[in-house]
Amino acid sequence: MQRLLLLAAAAAAAGPAVGANPSEGVFDLDALEVRISEDLPYIEVPHDGEKVLLMRHQDPAHTIAAPYDKTARPCPPYCVQPMQVAPGVETLGELELIGYLRRIAAGDSDVLVIDSRTPDWVALGTIPGAINIPYTRLDPAHARPQQIAELLQLEFGAATADGLWHFGGAKTLVFFCNGAWCGQSPTNIKALLGLGYPAHRLKWYRGGMQAWEQLGLTTVPPAAEDADH
Repeated sequence: MQRLLLLAAAAAAAGPAVGANPSEGVFDLDALEVRISEDLPYIEVPHDGEKVLLMRHQDPAHTIAAPYDKTARPCPPYCVQPMQVAPGVETLGELELIGYLRRIAAGDSDVLVIDSRTPDWVALGTIPGAINIPYTRLDPAHARPQQIAELLQLEFGAATADGLWHFGGAKTLVFFCNGAWCGQSPTNIKALLGLGYPAHRLKWYRGGMQAWEQLGLTTVPPAAEDADH
């Protein structure tokens, strides 16, 4: 019988702002009653230099953590997003997102899962394995062209020559934010498309943190390097 003790020191240190974590405690991993899917009980994901167990909450009385239990937000700006954010950009569900997290866990450096939210939201908890790049760093309304160019080259694998962008070595980017009512990750995706980033290398987890919390999936504090931004 496989058992694993998870030391959630990082989550505990973050204080009460981080919601209940389904991976805190001791579990019989061979007999989880609430699995991710029938053939996938959990995965291990690298986050902030540690391995995190990504699983669903095992407490049958667990409910959605605040502030994701709130359903009424004024529109605009919190308007319902379409199912497809742009032509050629794939919309993902949880299993597809977890598939990309598994690629990251296996050492695939050509994939980034990006939390597009601002630091105040990320401090409430994020998806294990995600990095935080606030939407303001890619939005031309907030960032200077040189700042965006550095992000494209240093983080996303794009290259420039003779004033033109080249995306042959660009990474696959999986964006998410707070949920179907959040426009932060769509803003990033549309900005990248406007620069010529290939649509097939951009993915969107539309459900975001609200859907993630609804399924009782593991959340963690932001990585220390993200928190410093």
